[in-house]
Amino acid sequence: MLLEGEDSDEQVHLFNDRNDMLAAGTARAQDVRYDFDKDKDFSKFKTFKWVTIKGADQVDELTAKRITSAVDAELAKKGLTATDSDSADLYVGFQTAVTTEKQFTSYRTGWGYGPGWERGWYGYGGMPVTTSGSTSTIYVGQLDLSMYDSAQKQLVWRGIASKTLDPKAKPEKKDKNVAKAVQKLLKNFPPSQKS
Repeated sequence: MLLEGEDSDEQVHLFNDRNDMLAAGTARAQDVRYDFDKDKDFSKFKTFKWVTIKGADQVDELTAKRITSAVDAELAKKGLTATDSDSADLYVGFQTAVTTEKQFTSYRTGWGYGPGWERGWYGYGGMPVTTSGSTSTIYVGQLDLSMYDSAQKQLVWRGIASKTLDPKAKPEKKDKNVAKAVQKLLKNFPPSQKS
């Protein structure tokens, strides 16, 4: 993976297992997963700088602002300060993806009476039963948030949040969904140190 500081020409080459980003299933509610370097002392990280992940699909400016604002707010609650300095303790970057899935909904029509009315058990039955259905497209959005130790140039924390999206959602709903996803994603950040 290639990270580029937003206000710097310095580039940092980092490895990224792209398969983590692509592993998403159907998500009705927010699904959150995270992993971290258990050997890192996260209490030493005090500042962070946003970086762009090279090769990642870029979202529109409104979505990027929603994501960065939500992450800034959550990391501030955890005692970290955003900076534009290349000497930040952490470099933070994100990627997004939207996938589509088909959902089939079936329902049965018809009526009947008596035992076994569907199959005409015991020599009597009702109207035949018909199964009908419809398909719809479900949009699943995924946010991959990655944090790198800037001094060691190593991935130290990664979290992925997935949720079904409503493409017709109003801006207020989008704000709420992103804030909720980021809050849930960073709930256990920084990871507790085991003695």
